Amino acid sequence: MADIDPARTKQLIDISQHPDYAFFHERGFAVRLGFGRRPALMVVDLTNGFTDPSRPLGADLSAQVAATNALLDVAAGKDVPVIFTCVRYDDPQMRDAGLWAIKQKGTMSLAAEGDGHHVDARLHRREHDIVLVKKYASCFFGTDLASRLQNLGVDTLILTGTSTSGCVRATAVDACQLGFRPMVVQEGVGDRSAAAHAQSLFDLDTKYGDVVGLEETLAYLRGLA
Repeated sequence: MADIDPARTKQLIDISQHPDYAFFHERGFAVRLGFGRRPALMVVDLTNGFTDPSRPLGADLSAQVAATNALLDVAAGKDVPVIFTCVRYDDPQMRDAGLWAIKQKGTMSLAAEGDGHHVDARLHRREHDIVLVKKYASCFFGTDLASRLQNLGVDTLILTGTSTSGCVRATAVDACQLGFRPMVVQEGVGDRSAAAHAQSLFDLDTKYGDVVGLEETLAYLRGLA
């Protein structure tokens, strides 16, 4: 597949225009965490099963792929750890999908024998980048992600990927609970539902992490020693 022009990013959502923003802000929500000293870039589930809109779990995430590539290119020159995640089910009877196999029939498209769990070929993945296999929404649940980040000295988790209301949100919540600063790059995350995407960005920014812009994040990465 051809590369995507990084300029093709969706219009930013102004979280301050949310009807509940003033109420939350007056009560002390949405305080900025800010970037820390040692980031890792986590690309959540930008795999064929999610980036191919013809598949059961898929959506057109071309703009998010482009934004992620812009971050990957800068991260490569700054020795920033990069972690790609994928959902993969190895049991032919989908027993390792648990209740999700009942709740979401599309999980079948992420079986190990298919290519739904393969990282989208448009992404600028390097040979030594980590690929973390998971079964459920949060990248922390049932994985060794927390210990990997601790061993790398990471204090900031820059998040792109899909879906904003699902795996990105769950990962950001767990990151906050485990002491890693979740920085959700707005242009880099997407969802099948525009409404769920917008509401999740508001929820994340008010309670769990910072929703940041692509240019702000690129500037932060370029400024790393």
